[in-house]
Amino acid sequence: MLVKIASAAVLGLEAYQVEIEIDSSRGLPGQSIVGLPDAAVRESRDRVRAAIENSGFEFPPGYFTINLAPANTRKEGPLYDLPIALGMLLVSEQITAIELADTLVVGELSLDGGVRPVSGLLAICFSLAKSHRRILVPKENAAEAALIKGLEVIPVSSLKEAAEYLSGQTKIKPYQVDLEKLLSVPSEDLLDLIDVKGQGHVKRALEVAAAGGHNILLVGSPGSGKTMLARRLPTILPPLSLNEALEVTKIYSVVGLLAEKGSLVTRRPFRTPHHTTSDIGVIGGGRIPRPGEVSLAHFGVLFLDEFPEFDRRVLEVLRQPLEDGQVTISRAHSALTYPAKFMLVASMNPCPCGRLYDAKPGCSCSPTQVHNYWRKLSGPLLDRIDLQLEVSRLKVDELAALPQGESSKIVRQRVIAARQLQLDRFGGQQVFCNAHMAPQQIRKYCFLEPEAKQLLKAAIVHLNLSARAYDKILKVARTIADLVGVSTIETQHIAEAIQYRSLDKKGGEARV
Repeated sequence: MLVKIASAAVLGLEAYQVEIEIDSSRGLPGQSIVGLPDAAVRESRDRVRAAIENSGFEFPPGYFTINLAPANTRKEGPLYDLPIALGMLLVSEQITAIELADTLVVGELSLDGGVRPVSGLLAICFSLAKSHRRILVPKENAAEAALIKGLEVIPVSSLKEAAEYLSGQTKIKPYQVDLEKLLSVPSEDLLDLIDVKGQGHVKRALEVAAAGGHNILLVGSPGSGKTMLARRLPTILPPLSLNEALEVTKIYSVVGLLAEKGSLVTRRPFRTPHHTTSDIGVIGGGRIPRPGEVSLAHFGVLFLDEFPEFDRRVLEVLRQPLEDGQVTISRAHSALTYPAKFMLVASMNPCPCGRLYDAKPGCSCSPTQVHNYWRKLSGPLLDRIDLQLEVSRLKVDELAALPQGESSKIVRQRVIAARQLQLDRFGGQQVFCNAHMAPQQIRKYCFLEPEAKQLLKAAIVHLNLSARAYDKILKVARTIADLVGVSTIETQHIAEAIQYRSLDKKGGEARV
């Protein structure tokens, strides 16, 4: 007797259907799993046997051949436990299938017959919702699967419950969630921009960066507030849209980082990898390719503290995703593409000892040490960072004063208004903020007043800026104009954008 059950496999951020075929035949008791299974799939034989017996069923005698089709793609993970167990119950006629048509089944089994959650379920539902109308999922994954509209999500907590549902002995109400309600739940931020004393120019730069999705580099002495400021950037970013939230949630689902395996990511990611992280950890990859930190920061912030302390190779691999907004990882059998539209926020000291900008006690580094320290950051990498500015130590009077300035809530309203202007401007062009403008869009939307054009030309000649830096200044100026709702880029907008290239103004090796 032959039984077929539909399941799925995840490849990158996409999924494809896997048909599980179970054939029983006479012979010595045993099982064989074919179709390029990994170790976790092969071990399902022991989990399935224990789960069936501990669920009150009889493990069927005879020899079973379990085929995972298509047989030319590798199958990974324990998500086939539940469909294999149900298939063996069907082939031994211990249950009958009434609710099997157009149904996907995924789930890991514990030895007592319980169904455990699996990773990557949102990617499975997202890719296969059009070809199937129902999916049997672990109860802890139900909220995640229900994020996809039009899919009937049946949560099960045990093998026995799944078997009774398939045979029509019990009814299970499909799990549903209110997406709009999930997005509308206000997030409580313990951090606020008003907590930072002084540093008005840096707060303004963070507002510009948030409004246009620009990369930013903060250079200053230890204790000047670089990290404190960077960690408050998410509090002024606009909320995720529904499509953005689903895309981010899909990445976290595949990696297995979703809280309780069943929630929508409603806050923009803020990733802070340690400077000992490898290039594969940052960019993604490995023997079994997985998304890296740049993809986990998609639509959010990648914060690299102590920027020059990262390995040179790690920093250089950032150049391509910063430019293209995606990462392609090629292997012998496949090439996977992961999204990576993130804001890079980096902070660093001006020299190895960190006191180069301080009057007292002064820097103890030699010019060669300072030069070698800055050589860790290549020109092409710095060229891709839109805003580069110095963060000075606070004076004693500023430290003793009460916090002043605007709260994150007030700044965030201006950022949201500026982002909405950009969404209206780029509607339907796959561009969501000024930082992602292509050259033709720069020519179309970055119209300069004659005086502003002359100022920009003079800055390019005086600072010896590259063509990429020229475009960066135009994009930042466009964002500054959007913050005040002006359609034409004026002289003051260009002047402010140029001020955010403080490292360029120091020139070449004399940046410090």
